[in-house]
Amino acid sequence: MGLLLGYVRVSTTDQHGAAQRDALLEAGVEEKYIYFDQLSGAKAAKERPGLSALLAFAREGDTVIVYRIDRLGRSLIDVLNTVAEMQERGIGLRSLVDGIDPSTASGRLQLGLFATLAEYERELINERVRAGVMAAKARGVKFGQQPVDETTIEDKIETARQLLAEGKTATRVAKTVGWSRATLYRYLKMYGHEAPARDETQLAVGPGRSRYAERKMVPSMRS
Repeated sequence: MGLLLGYVRVSTTDQHGAAQRDALLEAGVEEKYIYFDQLSGAKAAKERPGLSALLAFAREGDTVIVYRIDRLGRSLIDVLNTVAEMQERGIGLRSLVDGIDPSTASGRLQLGLFATLAEYERELINERVRAGVMAAKARGVKFGQQPVDETTIEDKIETARQLLAEGKTATRVAKTVGWSRATLYRYLKMYGHEAPARDETQLAVGPGRSRYAERKMVPSMRS
């Protein structure tokens, strides 16, 4: 037989969840198996350390008991996602005040109604997002990637060419102009300049070159 696990969430610092805790204890949950979160309901289930710890600890056959179903998430969508994860893992659920228990026909009916409402909630959110985007476009707000300033690129290319001519490595040059090496090579090719052919592992040629750079390894003599 699995364990009874409890979850308590309160939204403000002046609440201590005493009523929730007492209800869970009365339902048979041992105090050591009650997980607690004291934070805003605006945080998604995965951002709650108490609930995350409970779900990590729970195993197939265990049953999670909550005071009300809304303790499991900030919205119907969040609640249903958490419930779906628990069902996939074979973890039971019981909500004391709502009387929701997915193992019963009435409990599954209630969750089905919640799913319908959650889908409606998704549609409302999408409509608000679309309306917001249209209103922003009407005000002249531009969406998507901003066009690249050609002058800025040409200035960076010129700087890069000078640094490469001085013997600086491609990695150092790319970092100096604020690009990755791949971006540096791409723009050098696009603007008709040869990319540095020297491998990064080679030593720079010049006064700072090590006197050991050209030393050849001599096989050791064996007796």
